[in-house]
Amino acid sequence: MFGKSARPSGTDLAPSVARGTVTAALAGFASVYVLAVNSRQSGALQLLAAAAVAAMIFGIQLVYVYPGLKRHLSVRLLGLQAALAYLAVIPLGTSVGMLGFLAGSLLLSSVWPVAVVVVGSAVLIEATRSPDTAATVSIAIGTALTGLVIYGLAQLADRVEDLSAARLALAMAAVAEERLRVATELNEKIGVGLDAINRLAVEPPGEVIDEVLEVARRSLADARAAAVDYRSMSLSPEVARARALLSTAGIETEGRTGHTEPLGPPGALLGAVLRETVTEIIERGRAQRCVVETVEDNGLVRLRVVSDAALDTDRLDGLAGPLRDAGGHFTAGSEPGGRSVIEAAVPASSKRAAPLPDSAYSLSVTVLLVVLAGFAAKVLIYVPVQALAGAVACLAVLGVLQFRGTRDRPPLLSLSVQAVLSFLPILWYGRGWLNVPGFLAGSLLLALPPSLSWPLVVLAMAGVASAGVLLSLGVSVVVNLTISVLVTGLVVSGLARLTRSIKELQATREEPARAAIAQERLRVARDLHDLLGHNLAAILLKSELVRRLLDRDPERARTELGDIVVISERARADMRAVSGDHLELSLEEEAASARAMLTTAGIEVMVNLDHDPLPMFNDPAVNTVLSAVLREAVTNVLRHSDARRCRIETEYARGLLQLTVANDGFSRDAVRPQAGTGLGNLTTRLAIVGGRLTAGPEEDGWFGLRVVLDPARLVAGQTRDGVMIHQ
Repeated sequence: MFGKSARPSGTDLAPSVARGTVTAALAGFASVYVLAVNSRQSGALQLLAAAAVAAMIFGIQLVYVYPGLKRHLSVRLLGLQAALAYLAVIPLGTSVGMLGFLAGSLLLSSVWPVAVVVVGSAVLIEATRSPDTAATVSIAIGTALTGLVIYGLAQLADRVEDLSAARLALAMAAVAEERLRVATELNEKIGVGLDAINRLAVEPPGEVIDEVLEVARRSLADARAAAVDYRSMSLSPEVARARALLSTAGIETEGRTGHTEPLGPPGALLGAVLRETVTEIIERGRAQRCVVETVEDNGLVRLRVVSDAALDTDRLDGLAGPLRDAGGHFTAGSEPGGRSVIEAAVPASSKRAAPLPDSAYSLSVTVLLVVLAGFAAKVLIYVPVQALAGAVACLAVLGVLQFRGTRDRPPLLSLSVQAVLSFLPILWYGRGWLNVPGFLAGSLLLALPPSLSWPLVVLAMAGVASAGVLLSLGVSVVVNLTISVLVTGLVVSGLARLTRSIKELQATREEPARAAIAQERLRVARDLHDLLGHNLAAILLKSELVRRLLDRDPERARTELGDIVVISERARADMRAVSGDHLELSLEEEAASARAMLTTAGIEVMVNLDHDPLPMFNDPAVNTVLSAVLREAVTNVLRHSDARRCRIETEYARGLLQLTVANDGFSRDAVRPQAGTGLGNLTTRLAIVGGRLTAGPEEDGWFGLRVVLDPARLVAGQTRDGVMIHQ
């Protein structure tokens, strides 16, 4: 339904990044707890067994994290995880903190109160292992903290997934609403006219043809006006169309779009400036290079067009007043070297949606604060009572800096203060403070690019290891504390990233809807012009022919009037397609229709569709692309040339499809394309599916429009969006 960009945005990747962040944090926890086996002076076999069991516990935990695995959740799985957790802790000697995995799973289930029992059992097990009260309290806090972290990470990942899905649902609903609005408007304006034509066409031609002509003219005018209205609501399509027109005219073009869509009525003013400027550039025929760019700053959307040739800006003077009335401005001038610069600006849309409930963001902040408080409590356990005040003050400063870093990228000064407060107090507080550098690791991972942050995290780990050795701690304790720096950093940075993702998703929740509406309006404008406009023009042409034939050949006049009914029904189908229904075009049928239209206009037609043996021509997508191009090309022959003969042919060579529409009505206007809608539409359609369009005089003096298409690049989804086939 929606076109896919080549590179997903950050918010599109948010759910995957969230799940990956949770997985990394869980893996870190498991590795730390397995390393604790060494502190029991266990053998290699026991260490391997503990690692294997920890891996199974870790695998079970992922079931709670990834949506595709959640169907395996059951009481049996929870029981298996409980058995494995106690197996890892009691016989195999891993850290009691491993029970935190079980506590986290229980918190995510309907039997969450049992998590308290698990934490209590962890305290009892540790008390039997070590007489050190501080160590027992630390283990109790660590187990509870692990459970809370696991619960928080899983819940936040789910919230990110929900918010991301809500953005897509909002976009789909917005497009559905836009299509309903389009269908209603088209039916009121054009559908009524088509019904009138069908009703009148069964009457004697002499009695109704004038009325049919009037209805056909009015319907065609309504379709073209509606196409302009839909296209003018957004500026980005105008920029893309301008680039296509300039490129087709042989002008090197660079385009940069930096504003938020849709702009609404103000965008129509900038679109008018751009269209008139492009028309002037093309008609002058002197430019070799052009730059078109938009930016949004200080509450204004600015359009800037730079041409390397002088321009006559008199045709733009009439737009200066409306731009000023809209709160914007307009300037036109020259730069050194003879370059012409056109600048226009309008106020950016100030409409902002009401905020969504911030329960997800509140949850993320609460979990982060609890984790910071838990880690701080573990540090304070080892601080002497007389030194608590200073330690609390240092931790408070670190906590504030850490929390601020979750909302914005921490500045260099903040990182420097954290580094000092993470290592200098070790001189006074000893072993307990060796848990603090993990906060610094989290800030580094948040603030700096990976190429810089990871070496600094390793340096922080080396600093903790060196301090542990100087404090004469055991090897296993030093290893555990060193790895804990990394794990703490992953947890803190992971929670912060999830918090940022939630905030970003909430702040940008309407962007996909705005983009989808802008794309939908552009699609409607293209299809109104290329599909519906083509058939309405055919009705008008046939009606004029009927009026000329009334006296000379009444029987043929009635036949032509019958053809009008057929074309009117086809226009009805086109109107349904414009409002979102599925549509497939046939190149053979379109070529037959083109032959009939051109013959009616007195043009001799030669059609050669040389592709019967080729299976790719049976692909509806290929047929629809080429049919849409053929429609517009035939319309251009009728409207913009004095042709007497026309050639329509296809061929397949070197793996490429080629459609050529040529006529002998060569004119200067054909050589230098005007800034109309049709050529831009064709170029846009073909660019989406990797096709190329060229137009110009041929060696035999005819004017030819040629399309080259690579079937290998016609991906189904892209093709449907590119040719505006909607399901």
